Amino acid sequence: MTTEEIYEKLLPIVKTYLPDDVDQKDINLDSDLTKELNINSAHLVDVVLDAEDTFDIEFANEDMEKLRTINDAIEIIKHKLNNESV
Repeated sequence: MTTEEIYEKLLPIVKTYLPDDVDQKDINLDSDLTKELNINSAHLVDVVLDAEDTFDIEFANEDMEKLRTINDAIEIIKHKLNNESV
């Protein structure tokens, strides 16, 4: 699965948990999930759970520690889909 394909599937998940004060048009690969997109820690867990269901993968605790930006999420997902360690 390409970066673009993962992004297209991940974007609706992230948008679900955006607070009202964040414009969806501001989302890009470098967007920081908690600082720029204001997704709180509880909703970040929801994003991960939804991504796990969507991509049929499992995030490890180490993956969660590396998860800061949209691109980080895509890279983690890409590695999981290819059965590679991150």
